[in-house]
Amino acid sequence: ALADDVIDDIVDSPQALLDAIDGQTVVTAGGERILSLANAGIESVEPGWRTELLQIITNPTVAYLLFMIGIYGLILEALNPGGAVPGVIGGISLLCALYAFQVLPIDYAGLALLVLGVALMIAEMFAPSFGILGLGGIGAFVFGSIMLMDTDIPGFEIPLGLIGGIAVGSALLLAFILYMFVRSRDKRIWTGHEGLVGQRCVALEDFAREGRVLLQGESWLAESETAVAHDDKLVVTGVDGLKVSVRAADSQPGTTYRH
Repeated sequence: ALADDVIDDIVDSPQALLDAIDGQTVVTAGGERILSLANAGIESVEPGWRTELLQIITNPTVAYLLFMIGIYGLILEALNPGGAVPGVIGGISLLCALYAFQVLPIDYAGLALLVLGVALMIAEMFAPSFGILGLGGIGAFVFGSIMLMDTDIPGFEIPLGLIGGIAVGSALLLAFILYMFVRSRDKRIWTGHEGLVGQRCVALEDFAREGRVLLQGESWLAESETAVAHDDKLVVTGVDGLKVSVRAADSQPGTTYRH
């Protein structure tokens, strides 16, 4: 740089710099000035805690991690409403990440891909598509992460290992959710009207066709093909609105039950 006349001097200390440029003429907006730095003092100003904190937050890797913590914190809060802790941590982390992004050389196309990828992965969690949305989300997430920093300055890039680690972690989470979804399809439904089928109940009165039964602590209108006596043990075979179909607990469908 010195040989190409890009710099004026090479020095090894601030005081040596002052000595080297003392007496030089510089051009300013107000005209030429001669530097008189022979007796100039050097004052060191240490950065305050606020400056040091912002330096940490605006580190590209830290900002990227805060963004991901914020996104996944909000996802956990949505999956488990009322937990509070994931939502609070996620909200704070996301706002800190957005502050850092505004002072960093961000490629907005990369940021849009990153947000799209996260949105597709969230959609996969709430509306399983057998991996289509999830795989698309992971792809958009990886490309967006690589494009996120729009600069070639060393130190501003996001480590590929970090991007790969988060992508693999997201893929494993999506695979687990898909596995649980497929597994749940073969399980019996325990909630809603469908969950009442197969439940046992007790007749609250004698009836030949319709009467009241005690089902899960509630009085239900029941319909039976056979006569039912008070305190008979029954099993729910179907649900139609607020009416249940029942049969005797020790009989099979189509079997005549006698009292």
